[in-house]
Amino acid sequence: MIDKDQIKELLGDIESERVERTISTKDTDKFAKAVCAFANDLSNKKLPGYLMVGAHDDGSLSGLEVTDELLRNLAGLRADGNIQPKPALMVEKVSFSKGDVAVVEVQPSKNTPVRYKGTIYVRIGARKGEANEEEERILREKSEVKSPTFDTSPCLHSSIDDLDLNLFKTEYLPKFVKASVLKNDKRGIKQQLASLQLFDLTHDCPTVAGVLLIGKDPKHILFGSYIQYVQFAGKNRASKVLNERQFSGNLLSMLKELDYFIKYTIQKQRPVFVTVLREEMRINYPYEAIRELAMNLVMHRNYQTNAPAKFYEYSDRIEMDNPGNLYGKVHPDNFPNENDYRNPVIAVAMKTLGYVNQFGRGIETVQEELEANKNGLAVFKFDDITTFKVIVMSADPIEKGNADGAENSIDKTEIEQRTEKNVGDESEMSRRNVGEMSEKIVGEKLTDRQKEILKHIEQNNVISAKEISVLLQIADRTVEREIQKLKEMGILERIGGDRGGYWKIN
Repeated sequence: MIDKDQIKELLGDIESERVERTISTKDTDKFAKAVCAFANDLSNKKLPGYLMVGAHDDGSLSGLEVTDELLRNLAGLRADGNIQPKPALMVEKVSFSKGDVAVVEVQPSKNTPVRYKGTIYVRIGARKGEANEEEERILREKSEVKSPTFDTSPCLHSSIDDLDLNLFKTEYLPKFVKASVLKNDKRGIKQQLASLQLFDLTHDCPTVAGVLLIGKDPKHILFGSYIQYVQFAGKNRASKVLNERQFSGNLLSMLKELDYFIKYTIQKQRPVFVTVLREEMRINYPYEAIRELAMNLVMHRNYQTNAPAKFYEYSDRIEMDNPGNLYGKVHPDNFPNENDYRNPVIAVAMKTLGYVNQFGRGIETVQEELEANKNGLAVFKFDDITTFKVIVMSADPIEKGNADGAENSIDKTEIEQRTEKNVGDESEMSRRNVGEMSEKIVGEKLTDRQKEILKHIEQNNVISAKEISVLLQIADRTVEREIQKLKEMGILERIGGDRGGYWKIN
């Protein structure tokens, strides 16, 4: 970082391709565009650029008092995932008699073009703006980073016919490039694909990322590019298989399907007795945590292998087994505080498409969600150099008696224990006895099943229809139908809602 005298000199000079001044402290978009433009270093001077927050265009100070929060926000531009590839920058507070200046020093990137939210920004003199086609070409050619990752390498045994170009035009491209830019974009489809690293112009074929993200049938070309989901009734693979499916197809389709599946099939919840008047919902796996782990499964896996990613659900836990262990500069000693990307194009695509919220905080978020839901922390295993495994224990494991495939995970013993507890409660229903109830309904034409239902309600006035169905070993709908008949006869009444309410026998 330059010293105070050099900063003072830059403040006194006019704005240039290396200096931008602003009095705004909250315009993150403006800051990020400036950082992106400095990192691209279109003129190739190989000198750092400076964003100075707290100074007017003429160099005079605004009287700003730089806070720790402002410095953190500026430093966060490097790691929030919106600027790709990540820029190298430093942030420092410099104090003068007339106010403070927050200085962001941005080093020119060796891997250009650098994009902010999919758009390339450059500086020409004091002007900052979006790069045109020629400027983008210059940035690509001056890039010092030429060694591709696997997802950027050409998929030589494929052609543009293997890509879903309609999907690219309608769903993918608009998320990466602003409508105003697309309106004036006269490039051909191959050039557009190449600008987002989905097509290799030299070899006239899609890249691996292109096939994975928008391919018509990626599994036909990259044989292991799918997720194998299996649900087992017990705690090991020898137990009965309850459900099995395969998530395949291009990532734009697969990620939507996987997201929906986790939310509506993996996550299950049920009411659990707390007090006579209150129940709480018990959730086996929090959606946000399992979703984040599944997205990491897609983003970080090794696509060079023919083995699929595995998503196995047992009666007491979930295990995810991913081809490819820790990558690059990440190793067991610094995980999860360090990050690196085996598939940078796929990582940026998932961030832009909204499947990843912020780079670098995924595992931390997972652990927070699991702890809050009382699952315990996820366990990560690195002992197999070819795979990466994570284990998440269920907060509501299926009991042994139900592990043979029954969809109803409510345990009969648990319900009976709750009933016994409620019998001693000092509510109106708890003071009743079977004899009193029988006198109340003399003359009514009740079936034996209806009498059994009333008996259980008398003993536990917060019991649910599903719990009654377990005790009587009949279908949920049958219980609900009988309860409705009892209501119509005026014998049974529901006080309050489904949650927090209770039954009253008239």
